[in-house]
Formats: sequence, C-alpha cells, structure tokens
Amino acid sequence: MKAWQIQSFGIEQLVLEHLPQPHPGRGEVLVKVHAASLNYRDLLMVRGHYNPKMPLPRIPCSDGAGEVVEVGEDVNVVTVGQRVAGIFMQNWLDGPPAAERNRGALGGDIDGMLAEYVVLPQSGVVAIPEHLSFAEAATLPCAGVTAWNALVNVGQVKPGDVVVTQGTGGVSVFALQFAKMMGATVIGTSSSDEKLERAKTLGLNAGLNYRQTPDWAKWVLRETNNRGGDLIVEVGGAGTFSQSVQAVRIGGTVAQIGVLSQSDQPLPIAPLLHRQIRVQGVYVGSRAHFETMNRAIAASLLRPVVDKIFAFPQAREALTTMEKGSHFGKIVIQVVA
Repeated sequence: MKAWQIQSFGIEQLVLEHLPQPHPGRGEVLVKVHAASLNYRDLLMVRGHYNPKMPLPRIPCSDGAGEVVEVGEDVNVVTVGQRVAGIFMQNWLDGPPAAERNRGALGGDIDGMLAEYVVLPQSGVVAIPEHLSFAEAATLPCAGVTAWNALVNVGQVKPGDVVVTQGTGGVSVFALQFAKMMGATVIGTSSSDEKLERAKTLGLNAGLNYRQTPDWAKWVLRETNNRGGDLIVEVGGAGTFSQSVQAVRIGGTVAQIGVLSQSDQPLPIAPLLHRQIRVQGVYVGSRAHFETMNRAIAASLLRPVVDKIFAFPQAREALTTMEKGSHFGKIVIQVVA
C-alpha cells in the first residue's frame, strides 16, 4: 500500500512510501481510507514544531474516513462494509480527560490516516452519518469534535446565547454551524471580508475584519449592548487571548483551543478574577462526544464545509495551502478516487 511518512521534518521532506498492507489482529479492523482532512496540528507535526522529539518515521494526519474491508477475531460491533471514521484519541472512549486517555492520538503518538489502509481497534472507529460523503466525514474527528465539545460540554450553549468565533478555519466554521443549530447568535472575526460574507451564508449574524480593526473586543461589546459574548471560541492563542477576555461577558466562558499566535503580554489575571471568567482548555474530545455529535449531524442533515480537495499524491500541496491560511472550512486529501 501507499502511505505518506514523516521521515524528517519539513513539508518538502514528506515521503510517499510503499509499505506492506496491514492486517487486523484480535479486536481490530482494517479500514480502506477514502479521504483524510488536515488540521493545523498536522502542519505543526510535519514541520517538527508540535513534537520535535516525535519518533520517526510517522504517518501523519489524525482525521480520516473510509470503509471497513476486514475484521479480526472477536470484533463484534463493527462489520465489513461499514463506513467509519477514526477517533482522534484512540484511548479516550468516554468520561473526563485523563493522562492515560490523552495518549494514543492519531498522527502523533501513533501512525495516522494518510495511508491507503489503516488498522485500528474496533473501539477506535465510529460509524459516520449516512448523508455525508467520505470527504465530508473525514473532517469530523478533530475539528468537528473539538467545536462540539467547546459548545455543548464547555460552553453549554443554549438558544439565545451569543457565541463569538475567530477566523474561518475548520473549528470556527463547525462552531458557527453547531451554534446556529442550537439557536444561538453567532458573531465572528476574519482577516477577509470575502470570508465573512461566505460565513454569513452559514448563518453568521455579524462579522468584523480584525486586520482593519485589531481591537475587536470593543466591537463585540457594541454588538451585544455592552454585555459580551457568552462563549468565545478562542482559536488564536496567546495573541488573541487578551481580546477574548475583554469580549466575554461577566461569568462567561472562553474555550481555549488554538495556538496560532504568540504574545509577549502578561496573562490578564485581574479581569479573569474580577469578571469571574471561566477559561477551559479543549483538546478534541472522546469517542462518546463523537457519537453524540454524529447523531446531531444526522438529525439536522448538517454538511461540513469542504473548501478544497487534493489528490493523494498532492499531500505536500495540501499542507502548503494549509500553511497559507487561505482556506475556508476544511482541506481534504482524497486517498482513494
């Protein structure tokens, strides 16, 4: 089979290798991968910025979807022919996060999905909604589950709440779609007026170009009658955290997800204390979160936003596109035509 490998760090160092096709052991399934999607984490992995000590070679990409083509002994919940996606953390099946559950992340701790075939435990895959293509389903494991966890479990979003999104990458677009599904008002920022207009077709209630108005927290307060957002989906990192703290309401929640930007400014402790703001880190979610999300997606017939699809041999080009940040929603690599 063919698989992309990180043999040394750097996009141009990514190698398309011919490897022996794996076979499932006891309790395992063989998945023929049809599509994989990219997250910013995958770019950092390939560059060597996420974990410079990661053992190599490593097959990248946490997110992928395909068809089960073979099952091992004692497999009783997955069948041949079933359409599935891998779960991000293979050991986090349910319950709260824990050290042992946070191990086994695809495309990092263990080989990922950018291969024609992968073997995973039967507990490490979930059935995908019937109305989704493999390309759409491949976007769910990281970005989809992260946004779902941030809104449902961390933010506990309810109808009428105000959710603030940053940018129009995978997590932010999913957050917009899920928040509208839940009856929330969504306001968001982007570096592109064109992307903001596209987001409005998905239900964005108001948008602001943060390049033109870097102090966007004041805009959030104006849009909310000086109240602030109930939930800030914080994907920017240290460079935007201070704005998020200013933009959230008293007693509101900042779901800290991204690490896209840095800052030399001190952590704003005083407003966190005085305004009783809750800051919760969100690192994807469990298998149970994934299954709950999939039921909501199936019931609402929600469709993930796939911006660009690259052929399997174009993995480097796909990563370069991710690096440029010009995409809206998700970038997908089609593994099997």
